[in-house]
Amino acid sequence: MMFHPGVLALLLGSGLTSLMLCYSAYQGGRIIRNWDIGSGSESQLELERRTYLVSTTMTYALGFQLLSLFLFIYTADTLSPLFVGAMCAAGSLNVNGFGYPTLIVKIGNCLLAGLWLIVNSTDNRAHDYPLIRIKYWLLLVIAPFLLVETLIQGAYLLSLKPNVITSCCAVLFSTDADSVLSDLLALPRSLSQTAFFSSAPIALASGLYVYLKAKGAILFSVASLLHFVISIVALISFISIYIYELPTHHCPFCILHREYGYVGYLMYVAILVSAVSGIGTGVINPFRTIASLRDVIPPIQKRLALISIISIAGFLVIAGYGMLFSNLSMAAY
Repeated sequence: MMFHPGVLALLLGSGLTSLMLCYSAYQGGRIIRNWDIGSGSESQLELERRTYLVSTTMTYALGFQLLSLFLFIYTADTLSPLFVGAMCAAGSLNVNGFGYPTLIVKIGNCLLAGLWLIVNSTDNRAHDYPLIRIKYWLLLVIAPFLLVETLIQGAYLLSLKPNVITSCCAVLFSTDADSVLSDLLALPRSLSQTAFFSSAPIALASGLYVYLKAKGAILFSVASLLHFVISIVALISFISIYIYELPTHHCPFCILHREYGYVGYLMYVAILVSAVSGIGTGVINPFRTIASLRDVIPPIQKRLALISIISIAGFLVIAGYGMLFSNLSMAAY
């Protein structure tokens, strides 16, 4: 099982990322302790050169971290034919106790990785690197989560055994399943619809306000985070059934298949990009008072807001198209 190309890529990639992370965290600790931008000493010049290396290393490592989420889901999906009862990634992730925890941790780490890259890019645009200590403290906070991900992902992939009997998505994502998700699905569909169609305009409006006025970043950041969670719930609760044209099929993974035009990948990319860019506007907002960032942050926030707006709108277009042109009529149910 471990010689599957996707499994090898994930194991090697996460191993290399962990090594790069440990090295960067060590160097980051040195920089936090000894950084003095006003000093012209040899040790300060060495730290300045070192921070370029760490910044570049972490950009590639965290860039892979963002891509690895989709590689993980794709690999789990391609492995599903090897397990009895599995029809998609839902069954593959249920083969052992590490599958779904790995997925949840990877989603959280993708958000953290994206936010660190935004903070790092903002810091690099200032001549005096005013966020140098903040971004490396943030790196030290993120590091344990990434290492935990490497461990549980390795445990999941290395524990996979062929011909294991697992549950299909129709069982896992149903109101009869004994899980938190089944409790969510048992709630009135109108509740998730109301939440989704309320959060989307709020997120779009607050993002547009940031783009036009360069204000309200904190509100937009909160709205983006809430819309991120609500979008995932809505996709499972009611959007997916229109794409499948089956009122009982709530699987969030089958939409990644060819018969549905791989539309799931577009939807998940849109959800993730909108969340990272939207939350990022609020994360860097407190630093607008720093002299060297006063003229740097507003354009970055406007750019992030525009990216988030486009991503939210893209998700709404895809979901709306799937719902409007679906042959499923919920009036009969």
